[in-house]
Amino acid sequence: MTLKNSSKEKSVGVVGMGSFGTAIANILAEKSKVIAYVRRAEVMDEINQHHSVDGISIHKDIIGTQDPEMLCKACDTIFFMIPSSAFQEVIRLFSPYLYPYHLVIHGTKGLCLNLPKGKTLSDIGKISRENILTMSEVILKETVVVRVGCLAGPNLAKELYQGQPAATVVASKYNEVILEGQRLLRTDKFQVYGNSDIVGVELSGVLKNIIAIAGGALAGLGLGENAKGLLISRGMVELIYLGNALGGSLKSFIGLAGIGDLVATCNSTLSRNFTVGYRLAQGESLEQITNTMEEVAEGINTVKLMKTFVEGKGMRAPITENLYKVLFEDLKIEEALQYLMKYPFSVDVDFL
Repeated sequence: MTLKNSSKEKSVGVVGMGSFGTAIANILAEKSKVIAYVRRAEVMDEINQHHSVDGISIHKDIIGTQDPEMLCKACDTIFFMIPSSAFQEVIRLFSPYLYPYHLVIHGTKGLCLNLPKGKTLSDIGKISRENILTMSEVILKETVVVRVGCLAGPNLAKELYQGQPAATVVASKYNEVILEGQRLLRTDKFQVYGNSDIVGVELSGVLKNIIAIAGGALAGLGLGENAKGLLISRGMVELIYLGNALGGSLKSFIGLAGIGDLVATCNSTLSRNFTVGYRLAQGESLEQITNTMEEVAEGINTVKLMKTFVEGKGMRAPITENLYKVLFEDLKIEEALQYLMKYPFSVDVDFL
């Protein structure tokens, strides 16, 4: 069977026009016509009538739709840019219209639970790797798509929208996916690297969100650069141990999608995860924070999943474990920090 290839005349699909989806759609529209799927009719009308999303101007070559079938027929390459909490539901919505010739790249930095029907995380207590799906694994499970890729890196949406210099990684087992992602996305101000370790790249984007919350907490406490350097370096070690346990490779974690994204999000007020940590340190409750945030901070769910995972594996992940207590058990940020300062790390780097 000959696979259908993308052509320059074909439109490119973007599913989800949150801040990151909108930024990527704008970059894609520099070279291609873009069809964007949105849930709400008023957002579709705003895109088509005013060339904007929530009052923010977007490229004129982006059109909005609420029709998954139309998008899938018009586009061979589709970028899914939606929160992990809605990812499986949206993939199932698109599944009847996706075929093996489609090329799918996602930009979601989250994980999905894979539990027996009717069971919840609290029901089973412990989880293993088979209970955790990356977003590429969700796509492969729920659709007949074969050529799947992932987009990850230090890609703060506001800076991308403003056209500031940045880079990303397109990861896939298929070189064709990487090359097509590079062709569609690369511009004078947006560099696109390739990586064949899709699971490692996905996990890098997911796990750094835990450390980004902790980075925001340090900033909220008014602590200095020495403390931040300590957190990032120890956070990198923890990220690598968790990532290896989940099946990723070291080379991905020390690349742009790993340490590059970690440094960016641990230092930026533009990061939703950083903002969660900062506001916690200012005395707000998790409920207050989540109720007033326009978009999801993926790190909150990741902390919960990884805490349960390490317990099942018999591992230790001190930053993740203490952040869980801060988020869900009312441990004070200051007490968590004191515990981490006293934790008996005896070796600096022991994974090389």
